[in-house]
Amino acid sequence: MNSKGGVGKTTASVNLAAALAAPRRRVLLIDLDSHSSASFCLGVQRDALSPSSGNCLLNDYPVGQAVRTTSVSNLDLVTGSIELANADLALCDVAGRELTLKKALMPVQGRYELIVLDCPPSMSLVGVNALVAADAILIPVSPQFLAIQGVISLLASVDQIRDRLKARARVLGILLMMADGSPQTNAAREQLRRVHGELLFGNEIVTARTFDEAASRGQAVSQFSPRSAAAEAFSNLAGEVLERLRAS
Repeated sequence: MNSKGGVGKTTASVNLAAALAAPRRRVLLIDLDSHSSASFCLGVQRDALSPSSGNCLLNDYPVGQAVRTTSVSNLDLVTGSIELANADLALCDVAGRELTLKKALMPVQGRYELIVLDCPPSMSLVGVNALVAADAILIPVSPQFLAIQGVISLLASVDQIRDRLKARARVLGILLMMADGSPQTNAAREQLRRVHGELLFGNEIVTARTFDEAASRGQAVSQFSPRSAAAEAFSNLAGEVLERLRAS
């Protein structure tokens, strides 16, 4: 989750989900973005998005029937769709609207060890639904001044929503994306560490053309280039995520 666009949320969601699924661990990735970028990154064509998470949230379509397999072993997917762009309007008069996703996921939770939610770039009603349904939140951030400042606002919004709706989700960590050896990245890393301390993951994701190349093939980076630094970075991150989840 991050209310700012362009910070690498989808790259993180797709490739972390694939890395978590690698050791025969059953994982479900749910694309909650109206742009359906996570779905495209895993090879789903635009004319094949239905049934989608939009159908599940807005039309009571069973999540279990919307699940599809991917080319990544043990990773299943529920696609995004353009209908999600109208979710706030469609759900505004629904009683308990913030609980829609949580209730929809209940029938499939026993099938998976982990469910990863790729959220839209806003604290919309879809994002609120994700926050209420989740056990933990991972915040990707790019090494840019406005993106880093936005983390403070996001954390404040998360606290307010969590208190108001009695949500159990905790912030698992902040993930530095698009890192390189530049002074800007070094300064961003130090600022995040100074302000947010141990919330900052020890692993970070470097800038790599491999991510775009993998996405254009409809593959996770672990499929496209399994021995690359990019694939290794997500494998290491998966281990750190699991450690933090076990410690909770």
